[in-house]
Amino acid sequence: MNTFTIRSLLFWGALVVAGVLVWRMSVNAQQPPADLILINGRIVTADDSRPEAQALAMRGDTIAAIGTSAEMQKLAGPSTKVIDLQGQLAIPGFIEGHGHFTGLGSGLMNLNLMTTKSWNEILTAVASAAETAKPGQWIIGRGWHQEKWTSVPTPNIEGFPTHESLSRVSPNNPVVLTHASGHASFVNAKAMELSGITRDTANPDGGEILKDEKGNPTGLLRERASGLVRQGVGEPEPSAADRQARALRGIELATREALSKGVTSFQDAGSGFETVDMLKTLVDENKLGIRLWVMLRVGNDALAARLKDYRLVNYGDKRLTVRAIKVSVDGALGPRGAWLLEPYADKADSVGLNTTPMASARRTAQIAIEHGFQLNIHAIGDRANRETLDVYEEAFKAAGKDGKDLRWRIEHAQHIHPDDVPRFGRLGVIASMQGIHCTSDAPYVLQRLGQERARTGAYVWQDLMKSGALVTNGTDVPVEDIDPIASFHATVSRTLADGSVFFPEQRMSRLEALKSYTINNAIAAFEEDIKGTLAPGKLADIVVLSKDIMTVPDDQIRDAKVVYTIVGGKVMYEKPKAF
Repeated sequence: MNTFTIRSLLFWGALVVAGVLVWRMSVNAQQPPADLILINGRIVTADDSRPEAQALAMRGDTIAAIGTSAEMQKLAGPSTKVIDLQGQLAIPGFIEGHGHFTGLGSGLMNLNLMTTKSWNEILTAVASAAETAKPGQWIIGRGWHQEKWTSVPTPNIEGFPTHESLSRVSPNNPVVLTHASGHASFVNAKAMELSGITRDTANPDGGEILKDEKGNPTGLLRERASGLVRQGVGEPEPSAADRQARALRGIELATREALSKGVTSFQDAGSGFETVDMLKTLVDENKLGIRLWVMLRVGNDALAARLKDYRLVNYGDKRLTVRAIKVSVDGALGPRGAWLLEPYADKADSVGLNTTPMASARRTAQIAIEHGFQLNIHAIGDRANRETLDVYEEAFKAAGKDGKDLRWRIEHAQHIHPDDVPRFGRLGVIASMQGIHCTSDAPYVLQRLGQERARTGAYVWQDLMKSGALVTNGTDVPVEDIDPIASFHATVSRTLADGSVFFPEQRMSRLEALKSYTINNAIAAFEEDIKGTLAPGKLADIVVLSKDIMTVPDDQIRDAKVVYTIVGGKVMYEKPKAF
């Protein structure tokens, strides 16, 4: 190649480079400045194509760019807000994969019994509430769990107290206290009187009234027997305005609590049409500070008649989606309501309860297929999981559908027979699980199931992932506190309060756990194109933490605090400054 040719190539090459630079400058000049920029942080994106960065810029409600602090600062304008993270961790906003949004709000307005350590503590709390309650006013509470008490009450039936002590501290006010799992209730004599529950009351389908040796109700109502309680009877009927005001207050409290814990999207595990109507109005009024993805929980007849009118996808500014149905086919392990293939290790005469007939679940599956809705069935026991997988497999075959495309889910999937684990991956069924349940429930899982069933089927995250199944994460709030950091810690450590580790071979890595709380939940909701990772063009939903939960020792993870929660490029929560 002669000198002239080389010079020509260099000349034309320089022109091309100059043209590209001019074009880039022109494009940048046409782009408005970023609205919010995060610099000097450790940004873990959960995006395999670019796992980490130092800074991030947001424009409007989406991510504009990711890169170095110097690169992002070039996108700043006169009104751009710049936050110096000072080395703190920024990750995709946590997506609560299974919770009860209105239940969270209601729990914040009623007696919260989650931290009680004994039946006596509960009696004290109820007695205090009765002192200020109006005559005949119902006292409502939730969160107790007999397996987490430091002592067994006396007298007791199956470890549960009897109602006499509760009736003594509140003789004139009916009391209903919901189990932490939501799958049992405890009531006093006044509540049973007003509800017509006597020794002659028959067990409802899918429920049980626990009775003593003389056949008298103890006050414990399992599963669908809780529906016998006529809550509110004897009180003045609240006006429609009062009911709406209370509901709106609950939504406000739930939103505030979720944002304070770094939750930017919430997958609500079961609401009715009326709640959806209210949420839609809040979106229209720009008053919903969190993103909601809602499963409808109503009867088959109502679903068939009204489902077509309630399908919403990214309604408003991507605040509200309604495209799933929730059904429960069994209860929870704590009150022995989970439906098992073999009897309970600590109650040989029981295999739990089937709370929704499987024929009804099959009809729901048909309705879901016809309307293009996901079906999400609550199944905790190994029998419930097997029966649900059977329903799904039959529905896929009948409709000629690929389960991987439909993304139907089993909510909880806590205890699975080893033979059924591979079916999750083969059928494309999502295991919608909650890491915190593992460490919270583990002390009594061994009692209920025995060592071998627990080892081979309880919270088998790694086995499910190896089958090809998608495993997601959450808290099932208000069953547990809506704290992703606590659930993340449980997922990567499986460490119990006493320091022991519950079958450590099933632990997730830090990255697997992060993805289970972000991109996996997005995939489980058909939302992976807009959320779940930090990448240009995706929603600017971000949480900043005070500690790097991806690197600190296990025992320091729970010390991490939420510093900022950002939804759609706006700071919706900021940790209060220390005085």
